[in-house]
Amino acid sequence: MTTVKVDFEKAVGKIKPMHAVNNGPRANVGFGGQKTGGIYAWKSAGIPFVRTHDSSFCAAYGGEHTIDVNAVFPDFSADVNNPDSYDFAVTDSYIKTIYEGGSKVFYRLGSKIEHQIKKYNTLPPKDNQKWAEICEHIIMHYTDGWCDGHYYDMEYWEIWNEPDLDPEDAENKRTWGGTAQQFYEFYEVVATHLKSRFPNLKIGGPASAYREKWIEGFLQHLTRAKRVPLDFFSWHCYRSVVEIMYDRSVFVRNILDKYGYTDTESILNEWNYIKGWDNFVYSVKQIISIKGAAFTAACMCGCQNNTSIDMLMYYDARPCSYNGLFDYYTNELLKGYYPFKMFNTLYTLGTACECVSDNKNVYATAAKGTDGTALMFSYYNDDDDCDERCEILFDFNGATDAYEIFSLDKERDAESIGFIKSGEKIKVYPNTVCLLKSV
Repeated sequence: MTTVKVDFEKAVGKIKPMHAVNNGPRANVGFGGQKTGGIYAWKSAGIPFVRTHDSSFCAAYGGEHTIDVNAVFPDFSADVNNPDSYDFAVTDSYIKTIYEGGSKVFYRLGSKIEHQIKKYNTLPPKDNQKWAEICEHIIMHYTDGWCDGHYYDMEYWEIWNEPDLDPEDAENKRTWGGTAQQFYEFYEVVATHLKSRFPNLKIGGPASAYREKWIEGFLQHLTRAKRVPLDFFSWHCYRSVVEIMYDRSVFVRNILDKYGYTDTESILNEWNYIKGWDNFVYSVKQIISIKGAAFTAACMCGCQNNTSIDMLMYYDARPCSYNGLFDYYTNELLKGYYPFKMFNTLYTLGTACECVSDNKNVYATAAKGTDGTALMFSYYNDDDDCDERCEILFDFNGATDAYEIFSLDKERDAESIGFIKSGEKIKVYPNTVCLLKSV
């Protein structure tokens, strides 16, 4: 038997935004429908942040005219101070849709990944300072109203994506066509300039693909260059084992602290279920299944309780094979949508409470707030042959009389299955997610 103990009298910090995503809702799709991934469903999930990486792959967002620096400033030889040098139209529309969905934008400055044989926008800029000034004007447009712009609460600005994806000696690099040293110098110029112009915004990056030696070289360079601004360090992890996220988060926190970046946020802003890159078809099938949903919930709960990660950003809510929230063709809700909505209940309550599970396959976290208390757990098992039910005893301190149970499983989509009190038990099958809300 498994025991989940929760002390609602013991606060252990805040519930962090573990249900953020890459890419936002599709405009004009399912706006009035609860059963599709339109604005209504998006708002209901309470997704707090949307990272705008790889948005330009999606025609529904505006395709190649969207987000990327080369899309907004298409002629690098143009005058950086001339509003006519910029094309904000399509990106404005996309970002407006994200805010209509109730999310904030986490803006990735750079380019989408380029898998094709010839690279166009992933090569080092010809002039780092000019590239920084282009980004300055993009930020001005979205936060200071420049060029008939906006005054969005857009706090996070990320410099580049996965500059360490490919080995240093690789040909035809997909994300950064230069050397590691060239990137370190590029980041130094851009981050220093942007932070000097916008001291109240968070400037960071580099969305590392997670090469440890590359990361250390990056931080060594920033330290030697008199502590280049790094308000957040973003990194990626694609696995099927939740605990690998724990281990990597320890490395990230330790190495940031080692080089003096003790206040720098650790943001895991690409993650999903991947059994192995040589087993991609199997992995994609799991992403859109109940097991993928249970993995998503396990990561949210586990990383909330057991890591120093400040934010998780699921990859991806864009129409693609990584999207476990919405059907690629119909945009209808998949099983993977519901962990986001369930976790948002905890996020809205706000205060994390001490929560311990004595079963390594049961990931749980709890919260309290002015509207009550709640617990979320995922019984995640990556063994396809396991069909053993798990009996869970709940031991609550400071609990209300009863909790309503909402179950996400093969048959149910976060539907009520009854009520439970402290000291009582339930049995669940593998890859079941439950939300317990005080009544």
